[in-house]
Amino acid sequence: DLATYPSPDLLRVLAVLLHQIATTNDAIRPPSATQDERGRRSGSKSKVHHPQGVTTAAMGALGQPSSTLCFHARNVPSITIESYLLRILKYCPTTNDVFLSLIVYLDRMSRVAQGSEDGRCFAVDSYNIHRLVIAGVTVASKFFSDVFYTNSRYAKVGGLPVHELNQLELQFLLLNDFRLVIPLPELQSY
Repeated sequence: DLATYPSPDLLRVLAVLLHQIATTNDAIRPPSATQDERGRRSGSKSKVHHPQGVTTAAMGALGQPSSTLCFHARNVPSITIESYLLRILKYCPTTNDVFLSLIVYLDRMSRVAQGSEDGRCFAVDSYNIHRLVIAGVTVASKFFSDVFYTNSRYAKVGGLPVHELNQLELQFLLLNDFRLVIPLPELQSY
């Protein structure tokens, strides 16, 4: 049962899964991808195939190269994913469904972005996983919980300036098409 499962244990399992996803994507990423992504930050809009049911807001976000690149860090953070998740739990305690929802949201983001006509898609890697986690926890805690922390607190715990977290939060919502509801059976299946 998700509600009674110990949070630190869940975060350890989640960290292993996220680390495995990130390192797998790192290994399949072409060596020139990092340079290409940096060059696209100032590039023009890309053409995107819009999956059925995606709203105008999500279509606009997917058409902007900066929508996924804003999550891309210059360097891989030195803190492990497990330590990062445990730090968030320690300083911004929340429920297990908030942490588990990260997997669902990242999966949804990857599926929506797979329709990109220019060959680019959204992939979780070592350069963006920490920012995706803090943005996802910020969004999910506000959605699932009646009591949550300020963005300045999440930013401080996540090691980001608050204005950057605000931008990440908006892009996270756009890339999820503002669809944050996760039916309990779907959440339990992850």
